This record gives sequence, C-alpha cells and structure tokens, in this order.
Amino acid sequence: MMEAKSFQLFPEQASTIAGHVDALYAFLVLISAFFSLLIAFLVVYLAVKYRHRPETGPPVAHDSGGHGAGGMILEIVWTIIPLGLSMIMFAWGVSIYFTESRPPADSMEIYVTGKQWMWKIQHMEGAREINELHIPINRDVKLTMTSEDVLHDFYIPAFRTKSDVLPGKYTTEWFKATKLGAYHIFCAEYCGTKHSGMIGTVYVMTEPDYNKWLGEGSGEGSMAEQGQSLFNQLGCGNCHPSVVNNQNGRCPNLVGLFGTRVQLKDGSNVRADESYIRESVLYPQSKIVAGYDDIMPTFKGLISEDGMLKLISYIRSLGAPNGTVNSATPLPVETSASPRPSTHAVGGATPPAGARGGATTAPAAPQPRIH
Repeated sequence: MMEAKSFQLFPEQASTIAGHVDALYAFLVLISAFFSLLIAFLVVYLAVKYRHRPETGPPVAHDSGGHGAGGMILEIVWTIIPLGLSMIMFAWGVSIYFTESRPPADSMEIYVTGKQWMWKIQHMEGAREINELHIPINRDVKLTMTSEDVLHDFYIPAFRTKSDVLPGKYTTEWFKATKLGAYHIFCAEYCGTKHSGMIGTVYVMTEPDYNKWLGEGSGEGSMAEQGQSLFNQLGCGNCHPSVVNNQNGRCPNLVGLFGTRVQLKDGSNVRADESYIRESVLYPQSKIVAGYDDIMPTFKGLISEDGMLKLISYIRSLGAPNGTVNSATPLPVETSASPRPSTHAVGGATPPAGARGGATTAPAAPQPRIH
C-alpha cells in the first residue's frame, strides 16, 4: 500500500529525466507569466495615459511620411525576442524528447499489455503482475507496450514519462528510477467507462530485494522458455530452422534474426523488430522475404497478445546474449534458382489441426501475482 502524503503541487521527482522536464516546465511558466503581466500592465498604463480628455478636443492626424528609425527598431526587437525565446523552448523540448525516446541499449526489458481496465506486466525472467510493476533502483528500464483492445496511455507522474499504448502496435517507454518507494501508474487516455479505475503502482526496490522478488516467480520459466513452448505447440519449427547454420527449412532461419535488416521480395528491406515479427505472424502476406514464396498462413486469432510477446522473446533469445543483435549485420538472403516456399522470417507453419479462428492454442496463463 502507498503511504498517504501531504499536499504536493507537483509529484516528487523519482527518475533521472524528471528534473529536466520540471526545469523546462518552470521556464515555460515563468516566460508565460512574465509576458502576461507585462502585457496586462502596458494595456492598463497606456489606456490611462492616452485616455480621451474633453478639454483636449479630437485627436489630430499626422502624416509621418513612413516609419521612423525608432519604429523599425521596435518592430525588430519585438520580433527577435519572441523568436529567440521560442527557439530556446523548441531546442530544449526536442532534447528532452530525444532522450526519452531512445532507451539505452543495455536497458532491462519488461513487456506491458493494456486491457480494459488493467495493466498486465511480464518480466523477461517469467514473473507476471497485474497493475503493479516492480523494478530495481538505478537501472535503465525499457517498457515494450501494446494494447488488446483500445487506445491506452501508460503514465507514471513521478518519473515524468508517458506513452500511448496502441492496439496492433508496439510502443516503448524508458526510465531510470532514483528513489526507493511506491509511485502511481495511471492510464492517461480515456478508454471507457472504468477508465478512472485503470491505475497501478510502481515499486522501486534495491537490487537485492528485486532479485529476491524475482525468485518468487511463477515457476514456469522465463518468457523465452514459454515462447519456445508456444513455438513448438504452434508447429513453427516444422518450417523455420532455429539451429545455427541450418538453412534447409522451408522458411528462413530464425537464429540471429532479431535486430537485423531483412531483404524483401519487392527490393526493399525492413528491420526485424517486435512490430515486424508481430506483423509476420498475423499478416504474413504484407511483407514477403526475398527468395521465398507466399504460402505462410495467418495465425490471427490463434495467438493472444501475451503469447505474441512470449514468441517474440523466444526469437530474440536465438540471437546474441540478451537477445541483442548487431543491427548493422544484414540477414543472409537465399539465392537459389527456384524460390523456396514461405513468406516471412517467423511463423510459416500450418496451424495445428482443430484450431479455429478466435480460439487460442497457447497454454493457459498462470494467475499473475497480486501484491
């Protein structure tokens, strides 16, 4: 449970980026307040100074023959100063945006799925949570997020991080917590009648406490191990080799695939990231790998979003340690005279007998731990 705190005008700063966001916000407020007060003062002052007096008679028009030097200087000043301030705000904001949108390469990865009206969270080691997120202090944490239904928004005020969570697409958000404690999670996008109840808590722990908490996991193995089980259950291994240097499968070898550039049949190429793998499994005809035919069936309706994340985690584990692969390394392309069947670098197997659209072949997920 979170402890009750006294009234705060702003949430406390509990991440490395929070101070930068607050400094920019303070600058914007001060600049806005200064010019608002200045303009209000000038309006009142000039209205009083140049008010009409009966004894002065009507004003007399003067032909100045054009703007004088003083008028030109005044126009330049009141154009350059606001432009300069606006460019400072822009550059400052862009700097923070690029920092928040580029997670460090060695970030600890956690998967988040939004669903009316809860947050389902999966750690790479296999631990699962609902509406709670446990993380270690002073560690870069990257969230890969998607939605099962409508648009959501994962917002942690104390970290000053917020990102849309979209159905059918993966988005990312990262942070480094700097204070131990419990902090609010909100959905910052209206998502239905119980939107206000879609809340949760982030628990920032010491490294030993976090490792101890991870050790109390579900006991069903890591996400990669669960993904391998699903990979075999769906029959993907019948077509896709998952062994180094094995190129005899009906579909491309998955070892070292994640993070590389995949050459497509139309001459273009695409990076094999989470979104590409998801699209390959659900919409295999959208991007056909060079050297392969279009025979892969869709697995849409046969795999849940949670199962998809496990499958992606398994494919990532087939690369270098921690699933990291040099993105500059191109994926080898088959150049045999006769095209080999399949379309994508994932999937490619016929759905298991008896499977039907709308049903999932993934094993029942264990009940997430509630703290």
